Amino acid sequence: MEQRSLRVVETNKTFFSKITNSISKLLVPTRIGLNSMIISMKRNSLIKAYMNYISLQNETNEEKKDLASKKYEDAYSLYLESIDKNIMENLYKKVKNGIANDFEKEALAKYYFVVSLKDKHYLEYKYKKQEYLLKIDYETASNMKKESLLKTYKEFYVSKMDSLYKGLLKNYSVELTDNNKKDMPSEKTFDKIFGTLETYVSEILPIKISLKEENKKYQEEYDKYEEVAIGKLNEQEKILKNMVLIGISRKFFTHSLPLGATEECYNWLIEQMRYIITMETNKKKQEKAYETLIKIIEDCNLKLLSTKVYWDDPIEKEQYKIFWNKYNEIQKIENEEEKQKQTTILFLKDDLKKLYKNKRKNKKILNIYTNYLVELGAMKVLKNSCKTITYVLKGEKRVWNMQK
Repeated sequence: MEQRSLRVVETNKTFFSKITNSISKLLVPTRIGLNSMIISMKRNSLIKAYMNYISLQNETNEEKKDLASKKYEDAYSLYLESIDKNIMENLYKKVKNGIANDFEKEALAKYYFVVSLKDKHYLEYKYKKQEYLLKIDYETASNMKKESLLKTYKEFYVSKMDSLYKGLLKNYSVELTDNNKKDMPSEKTFDKIFGTLETYVSEILPIKISLKEENKKYQEEYDKYEEVAIGKLNEQEKILKNMVLIGISRKFFTHSLPLGATEECYNWLIEQMRYIITMETNKKKQEKAYETLIKIIEDCNLKLLSTKVYWDDPIEKEQYKIFWNKYNEIQKIENEEEKQKQTTILFLKDDLKKLYKNKRKNKKILNIYTNYLVELGAMKVLKNSCKTITYVLKGEKRVWNMQK
């Protein structure tokens, strides 16, 4: 399946000259129509194979079940191959001749970006190539007139996308681990994780919700995302959006984005907020940044750390229990303003302990945290005191006069 559906052409001059000469001999309108017809045929074959494959999931005859699975995989391969061929014989021709619109130009650019991943990031390439080809045809497939076929196609589409996104996120989780072993920055990997989650929630989840009544339970998750993703976002709002996305991931990608990787994602967002706090000179804006920081720390504790079963360090586990008990006691406070204040103090003090592990590197944020905790009345400033010592020589005796 992979050899056929993920077959990628070389992007060198020899390839381009060959394909240009071949396409130039064809009448473009006829060829476009032929390609569309072939894709439609392959799509219909895929839908039938998928329906048969799904209907036999509870089949006890393993041979019959395996045969249906093989037919489905073959139909899927041929379907992707037909879309791939259409891109090269239609899209490339239009871009080269200068008659492509902006969407078509962008589509071809994305195609070659995906192709470029093959040599260095093969697993990512494998998943993203399939994702790209499916998305290219989805709009056309959505215009199918027969309701039953359209519904089945959408079910196939969501099922396949679920699988591809799980594969992508699992791959990025491994990337995070590898980067940590090499002590390399993981900014690009975090961006890929959050980008993948956002694409899934914004594009795939709405289709999933619309297909089955039982999927309506995910509407709340989608609404949370929409609340924080509307309009032009500043840096803090983008971080909050990513917090919501990583929280949603616990519903759909628990195994693909395991607890360790998810915790690193939360820590990355916390680190970004610390940096914003250190760079913010406006008092009100800095307080707003503190609010965002506390939201992220609280979300991490509620959705992740409080449910964590396995801890590498037993002492750390016991310390967290004490911390969590304090948090629960604070939540019993009836006055909302006081409750929020005490929650802020608890989280900042806990974060201070983590930052003190690398005191030299975190000197600036440590000082800012300390000053803010003093303002909140959670810490006191101790006045410096010194002693002046005067050395007096009297004969052979040495006398120290000390003045405070």
